[in-house]
Amino acid sequence: MSPDRRPMADPFAGPSAAPTEPFAAPDPAGSALPDPAGSALPNSAGSALPNPANLACPAPIPERARVLLGHGSGGQLSAALMREVIGPALAAATPGGPLNDAAVVEVAGQRLAFTTDSFVVSPLEFPGGDIGELAVNGTVNDLAMMGAQPLALSLAYVIEEGLPIEDLRRVTESVARAAGRAGVRIVTGDTKVVGRGAADGLFVNTAGIGLVAVGVSVGADRAAVGDAVILSGPIGLHGIAIMSIREGLDFEVEIASDTQPLNGLVAAIVAACPAVHVLRDPTRGGLASALNEIASASGLGIELREETIPIPGPVHAACEMLGLDPLHVANEGKLVAIVPASSAEAVLVAMRAVPEGVEAVEIGRVVADHPSMVTIRTIVGSQRIVDMLVGEQLPRIC
Repeated sequence: MSPDRRPMADPFAGPSAAPTEPFAAPDPAGSALPDPAGSALPNSAGSALPNPANLACPAPIPERARVLLGHGSGGQLSAALMREVIGPALAAATPGGPLNDAAVVEVAGQRLAFTTDSFVVSPLEFPGGDIGELAVNGTVNDLAMMGAQPLALSLAYVIEEGLPIEDLRRVTESVARAAGRAGVRIVTGDTKVVGRGAADGLFVNTAGIGLVAVGVSVGADRAAVGDAVILSGPIGLHGIAIMSIREGLDFEVEIASDTQPLNGLVAAIVAACPAVHVLRDPTRGGLASALNEIASASGLGIELREETIPIPGPVHAACEMLGLDPLHVANEGKLVAIVPASSAEAVLVAMRAVPEGVEAVEIGRVVADHPSMVTIRTIVGSQRIVDMLVGEQLPRIC
């Protein structure tokens, strides 16, 4: 497991101690404040002021005994769950190293990528797609993020009693269409039915295998100083599309999910730059969490330029209205490629020649400064830290 990128509050630890040295300030009349050991400080008018030494930040106290929705967010709580619970419990059965979208194993002299994922979307159908299409594309893309071309998928359903048969038929037909578009076969599967209230309609699990080309070695820990950070297109569409229909929000322009297979785009990238270092699809937790995972695994910094990050106008407006950061909003059809700077232009040309990458753009560089951190240079020239998502922005999204 990769180390924390900088000192920070542990989501599985208790609240930090209050500061022992309060700031000192005169009251409006110029009189000195009394000993800070008291619980309140009188001002010149005799009314009580709170003692700064006794103030605490109103941050939520992390839950240690139970799983929260935030543990599935793809952000800090997810990382803590893996670091503190799941990882240690599996230590004897799993190899170490960075956590990637899929594992690469050698079988009979061939390098195969293997991945599995579960999909729990609400609603099952949304603008731009449905849970079936999302399951196929998500698994295909996890394989592609290891530089692999998908070969075969499994498909398993957990169906809640009462789900309309016609809904199940539409989802399954969508699975078939998505598999055809991605050029992958559904070769095995399973079906389970559970009681009412136990599955919220339909849960889908998929697993997949893919073939990694000779000479291709991709991983979150392979970023190098000077590498270019390339984004395949506009961000935030999937998360806002789900939120709009779930919450009944109406926008002047319909926002549709960007779910799509990315294996064709990855093939173009690998052809232009077989030495591509990192591929990552910024799904749960958005672009910010994906880049933080890469920075943490590589032990290097990433610097972004705000003006280069493509955020569609409707997504930007929705995020402003809802108080969301577009960098934390989920995507399902975009990728980040980190490549040697000398290959950046060739990779951009190759990506823009493929429909899934026509809007590809370089958004930053890998740097030696501020290791394991992501920063962004804003449009006004300031620089701020881009952290992972904390808690759950929108549950049941993928």
